[in-house]
Amino acid sequence: MGGRAVVVGGGIGGLAAALGLRAAGWEVTVLERSAALPATGTGLGIWPAALRALDTLGVGAEVRRAGRPQAGGAFRRPDGSRIATLDVDRLARRHGEPVHLVTRPVLLAVLAGALPADVVRFGAPVADPGALVEAYDLVVGADGINSTVRAALHGDRYPLRYAGTVAWRGVADVEVAEGGETWGRGRKFGLTPAGPGRTNWYAAVARPEGRPAPADDRAELRRLFGDWHEPIPRLLDALDPAGILRHEVRDLTPLPSYVSGRVALLGDAAHAMTPDLGQGACQALIDAVALADCLRDADDPAAALRAYDRRRRRPAQRIAAGARWAGRLSQARRLLPARDALLRLALAAGPPG
Repeated sequence: MGGRAVVVGGGIGGLAAALGLRAAGWEVTVLERSAALPATGTGLGIWPAALRALDTLGVGAEVRRAGRPQAGGAFRRPDGSRIATLDVDRLARRHGEPVHLVTRPVLLAVLAGALPADVVRFGAPVADPGALVEAYDLVVGADGINSTVRAALHGDRYPLRYAGTVAWRGVADVEVAEGGETWGRGRKFGLTPAGPGRTNWYAAVARPEGRPAPADDRAELRRLFGDWHEPIPRLLDALDPAGILRHEVRDLTPLPSYVSGRVALLGDAAHAMTPDLGQGACQALIDAVALADCLRDADDPAAALRAYDRRRRRPAQRIAAGARWAGRLSQARRLLPARDALLRLALAAGPPG
């Protein structure tokens, strides 16, 4: 059938949805509140299932060229002793290829570059999603964790939930030989090589909600992690304070539906999850492809959206629940040998592809 669709939000899920819907015969407009695509940003791990979604959208090969396969890594204790090894070769054998690392700005640029220049309207915030329903045949809410479209559908009945941690992240001008995570008592620090001389890093600490922000984030990170094993202290010494991002980690109370009439939610607007499994961007890509597939040749868009909801809501919510569980495991303050054993079991079971 096709028709006129508007996508609210020009992030990863929104741009992917625009690509998929155009291929399915829809005329698409993307409304993005930012003035332009971001020029900076941290790295993402794109898992095999999400790479296959990118293949469906016609940009998988370009994303692979722009990124690089993830190398092996390890989970360690603060003294450097090893808890478990991340077996990337086993993951590649199971799913057909490894995780690929790519920065958020690069992935967004690839997705946007595959669209005609007039599809994305920057500097176009949406205050009234109801007006869009009157003007378009399909409204897609891809507007992130604080989604205006979701609020219009559900009000405040399904709020964001504090996940119990404060997180910091950024990119440092330091080269590390191996990535991975280090788990201490109620805190963790992660490293991912990002290319010659560059490393993505992140840190998380279990803290009560609403605790005042530290006056100096770099000093706080040094206090929390400065005596951990190398290369963590070396990386902390190299941090640019202006490049440190900090936020309280939240996820979304599970929704009873991702759709209502001719309106659909995807990505963080539908299932914002904690970053502990590295699946947020991946699930948004898979959502976008599923949405376009359900709407291809659909005579009844509302029925097609209900099919999308059946296909995506339970799998995405299972992964969100798994991310929340993984986050809680990494926040453990006692029974650390049991925590480490659970981590090894989880790694042996394997993550979603």
